[in-house]
Amino acid sequence: MNIRFEGRVAIVTGAGAGLGRSHALLLASRGARVVVNDLGRDAADGVVAEIRAAGGEAVANHDSIAEFEGAQRLVDQAVSTFGKLDILVNNAGALRDKTFGKLEMADWDFVLKVHLSGTAYCTRAAWPAMQQNKYGRVVFTTSNAGLYGSFGQSNYSAAKMGMVGLMNTLKQEGPKHNIMVNTIAPVAATHMTEGVLPADIAPHFRPEHVSAAVAVLCSEAFNQSGVICSAAAGHYALVRVVSTSGVQMDPAEIATPESVLEHWDQIADGSALRTYPHAAAETAAILEAIEALRA
Repeated sequence: MNIRFEGRVAIVTGAGAGLGRSHALLLASRGARVVVNDLGRDAADGVVAEIRAAGGEAVANHDSIAEFEGAQRLVDQAVSTFGKLDILVNNAGALRDKTFGKLEMADWDFVLKVHLSGTAYCTRAAWPAMQQNKYGRVVFTTSNAGLYGSFGQSNYSAAKMGMVGLMNTLKQEGPKHNIMVNTIAPVAATHMTEGVLPADIAPHFRPEHVSAAVAVLCSEAFNQSGVICSAAAGHYALVRVVSTSGVQMDPAEIATPESVLEHWDQIADGSALRTYPHAAAETAAILEAIEALRA
């Protein structure tokens, strides 16, 4: 299957460098008209120039997505310039790393504002346009720091995992309007990861490896929603939240802490893991276990 984006309009946030630049260039090379968002005026304008030099269509946007008004202006520019909006890649980010005991709450607020709120602002601004068109492909950018934790990155990790919660609800609300919301979990050698990846392996972690998976999530043929795709150095995998089968005690009797601890090995047994498509499915599974216990 040849993945193309002719007739599609895309926004990529934080697209002046690194992963965002790579995403924007790839989407444009395959026919998308791209709004390149970045606070760095020269950076965004430079990516637009690259796209145009290669024969593509693009415009720059320099609004901050950390404020809803900026996100709305970004979406309005896409619609006024190109007539609609089909694709939103939420890529913009920032770091203020410190161990939690030394972290200033201003740094906590700033990082959550850019990553989590910025993603929500852009997606909320884009949602009505996508609903009207009965089409949308939205990509969030999480991180293995959020999925698994990373020393000194409590603010960043919390923001990145918060996106997964947002996606898990939007994956239920979007499909009736043909809006698919998915998440990429990248590792790439960029300015943001400079000094984190050892110099001898950094060349393997080119942003283009990640952009290939982003293009799949943005494509018309991809009709799944709620996927977390890990992408790094040519390795691709899906990440899922799983639950052990656990233990069902009699709900008519309040369990004691001692009885919970007594069954802890069985509660933690990972030999039969389960996933749930939504919160109600886990509740339904608990009700089934209660019925089985009573039977």
